[in-house]
Amino acid sequence: MNLKETSMARVIGQHKQRLELMTQQGAKSGRLKTSAFFRDAEQEFPTVGDWVEIQEEGGLCQILRILPRKSVFYRYNGATERSGKQAVAANMDYIWILTSCNQDLNLRRLERYTVQAWDSGATPVIVLTKSDLAADAERLKEQVGGMCIGVDVHVISSHTGAGLDQLRCYMTEGKSIVLMGSSGVGKSSLVNALLGEERMKVSEIRKQDDKGRHTTTHRQLLMTDNGVALMDTPGMRTLALWDSEAGVDEVFGEVEELEKQCRYRSCTHQNESGCAVREAIEEGWLSVERWKSYQNLKKEAARIKRIEKSVANKNFRKIEKAKYKRQQKGERAQNKNILDWKE
Repeated sequence: MNLKETSMARVIGQHKQRLELMTQQGAKSGRLKTSAFFRDAEQEFPTVGDWVEIQEEGGLCQILRILPRKSVFYRYNGATERSGKQAVAANMDYIWILTSCNQDLNLRRLERYTVQAWDSGATPVIVLTKSDLAADAERLKEQVGGMCIGVDVHVISSHTGAGLDQLRCYMTEGKSIVLMGSSGVGKSSLVNALLGEERMKVSEIRKQDDKGRHTTTHRQLLMTDNGVALMDTPGMRTLALWDSEAGVDEVFGEVEELEKQCRYRSCTHQNESGCAVREAIEEGWLSVERWKSYQNLKKEAARIKRIEKSVANKNFRKIEKAKYKRQQKGERAQNKNILDWKE
């Protein structure tokens, strides 16, 4: 193939710096073009689900750029990412947020996942797994549904097959679905059950604390027979938000509406008269826990936004400094050429 010719591929696996691609000729390994990804501090790296432009040479694909994304799920990971954020998955239509019907169920963590899922551009769906191990799975479904208003909640068991038909309704040709949740909630087991074969390694949860072991160690994309992309991701016990003010507003829509009904626009919801938030709490239809969760996530989203702005300014200064150095180097070379010509 002529090196000037390019084609399109999709990232189907990520092993640290090595990427697996699905090309027109089949699965191949890929590497990032240095000048395209490592000389610009603001340039993001590809993630599973991304469509990329590539050049092929000797069976190895060089990734030139990421094609425009229709959705992307971010998490804050400033310790390792140049921009302070990490793209976990891209170009998905649905985000299945998995949590098991045991001690792993954490309502506050579900809120975080749902906030970030709405902000990604995809549609969140909550999946309560291992219903065969719980005596009150339906009660948990009602509890979660009341917290995540507007989000579909399904109760399933990969072991017995209960509820799987409900999930297959999302699996129409051409759709992409990413599975997220803590370790041991049954992501890999669910993928195997939906594919009808053991494609993913699974392990049992620890009996002493009801928590799962890490099974999936890298992100990967698998295709079903009817053309659906299933993306499996390693478990995340904690999820730091990234630029999620819109997602917070979506998950806590009723709280946002209450704040608009307060008598004073600058209401602090402390001692002001005509505070709709305090009235709702006193009347019992807005819980103190949900109000505190809303406040905490709102503060965190604002803090991350400040960090994002700071990182952007730092990167801008770095880029401008690099441009200035290249310009100075070019001018020195030009002056040298002029002097050589005069001599």
